[in-house]
Amino acid sequence: MVEKSHTLGTWPGLFEPFRSFGHRVADWVAPASEAAGDDQAYRIVMELPGVAEEDIDLSVTDGVVTVKGEKRAEREEQGETWFFSERQYGAFSRSFRLPPDADPAEINAALKDGVLTVSIGKRAPDAKEAAQKIAINKG
Repeated sequence: MVEKSHTLGTWPGLFEPFRSFGHRVADWVAPASEAAGDDQAYRIVMELPGVAEEDIDLSVTDGVVTVKGEKRAEREEQGETWFFSERQYGAFSRSFRLPPDADPAEINAALKDGVLTVSIGKRAPDAKEAAQKIAINKG
């Protein structure tokens, strides 16, 4: 006789290969990227071969830079006795939290040879947010 707990104990083993499947798919679809910084700016560099500039959406919201896009690439080759056709489609999205000294008002992006470079300027070390007067409503 097989105990119930023993039978149920084998199920997680059967599903183990699928446990991180979603992360693997996201890694496969997400473009390779790197982030670096120097004294003046932070840079995010992403490999986006085959992605047109008009298919890329770059935004900054609440200190997070998000790059979204869609890859649509087709390639077809023919020879005397062979034929080859390849298509790649897929949406992607990558987000990067900015450090506290990053200045989202100083952001630039350039796409060249399938590589997107996003530069985010740094605030001066002595720069402080301007004080803001808050009006008090009379009830």
